[in-house]
Amino acid sequence: MAANKVLEALQGAFPTVQVVLPNTNAFTALNTSYLSKAQAELQPRAIFLPRDRDDVVKFIRVIGPYALQGSVKFAVRGAGQQPALGCNNVDDGITVDLRNLTGIILKDGDETVSIGAGERWGEVYSKLQEKGLAVTGSRSSMGGIGGLALSGGLSFFSTREGFITDNVTNFEAVLASGEVINANANENADLFVSLRGGGNNFAIVTRYDMRTFKQGKLWGGAVFYFPNSFPSQVEAYVKELKDPEATKETHIMIGAGYSAAFAQISEVMCMNQVYYTGEVESPPVLDPYVNMQPQLDQMRSVRMLDLVDAAKEQAGQGSSTSRVSYINTTVKADVLTLMAAYETYVNALTPLKAIEGLTTSFTLQAYPKSLLDVTESAGGNSLGIDPLNGPLMSILLLSFWQNKEDDDKIHSTFKGVIEAVDQDAATRGTAVPYKYMNYAAPFQDPITMYGKENKAKLQATSRKYDPEGLFQKGVSGGWKLFD
Repeated sequence: MAANKVLEALQGAFPTVQVVLPNTNAFTALNTSYLSKAQAELQPRAIFLPRDRDDVVKFIRVIGPYALQGSVKFAVRGAGQQPALGCNNVDDGITVDLRNLTGIILKDGDETVSIGAGERWGEVYSKLQEKGLAVTGSRSSMGGIGGLALSGGLSFFSTREGFITDNVTNFEAVLASGEVINANANENADLFVSLRGGGNNFAIVTRYDMRTFKQGKLWGGAVFYFPNSFPSQVEAYVKELKDPEATKETHIMIGAGYSAAFAQISEVMCMNQVYYTGEVESPPVLDPYVNMQPQLDQMRSVRMLDLVDAAKEQAGQGSSTSRVSYINTTVKADVLTLMAAYETYVNALTPLKAIEGLTTSFTLQAYPKSLLDVTESAGGNSLGIDPLNGPLMSILLLSFWQNKEDDDKIHSTFKGVIEAVDQDAATRGTAVPYKYMNYAAPFQDPITMYGKENKAKLQATSRKYDPEGLFQKGVSGGWKLFD
């Protein structure tokens, strides 16, 4: 079999410890360390652990001919936090696990941090915090670099600093040919812009250089409250977003959902996660989101904290030994649209409540005008969002559950919810085509939603840097450029 020849070629090119085979303790440990248990049910023929960029080059040159012939597929994994099935693991192929590509190096007078593709954001924050610095990265310390930096990404600082991807100043990438290049505003600028939102379609990125900024402590945390207060939260959020004098120091997530842990208290429980990125105790601008009554005082965590602690807290709230699903859409910041979406979601919950281990949430996260305005000055991206349409609101449906037999029910229910939300928004004139890749479900098509012109540019970049289509034919997971 051709797949066996691929495996023999890898074993001949690399030490045994780097080509991890099934039915070993090492394989089991690696393949069960994804955020979603469903991802671990995919069984690669081997997991490859490159030690450095040169190993990635050698891997591409070994596997490339086989993948182009259709003999084998491969997947690229950073931290394994994206739950879309097949996005970072592959059945009967080779999974490239980048966890050993580490390194966090400050340079350019500490204005830039160079981050290995195998790092997690918690380690980056710890290193930068020692010097009073920060970077736009995951709100969870467990998040990986590439999943966010290649898809857009929101951080605690996005209102002020823009998308995570807009803060990448250089990508070190291994192309399908095995050539190592840098993509930035001055070198390979078309690839630079394409990687800012284009996902896994062009190369294996081995290093990310990102802009740093000075950052002290911040104020924030979580507040749990009851659904009678949710409409006022939506109203306050939209009002703040539409205020031309709104501060750029806030980051706000408001949500509602169901969990058996809270079912005896309330069928629907609400949670706000709010942050003020200036070093100000109890800033008045966040009062509407933290002082509603009644709330669960014993679960309130708002306080002064540093970035490392904020990201650890988010990681704890998002940890999982469950099956996980993301699905999202985007609409204009409009109270009636958002409340209709909320009602559609809540009305869909009743048939799901018997599902074992179910926790599900409806979360609103804004794309403020100030965030969208950063893109152009930062050199552009591929997301296709017109700042003139802002402010916008991301609607994320996030679900955790235990058993595979419930997969179809979860997926079909929330697919129906998102489709109903999109249809309602279209009727109201508040629909926006953009779907955030990192929150996308497998059936969604974020690349097409970037717009015809942006998709054509991404396709042109692929033809230029990957003319034989290795990352289209050989990497089946994620969202592809060609139908």
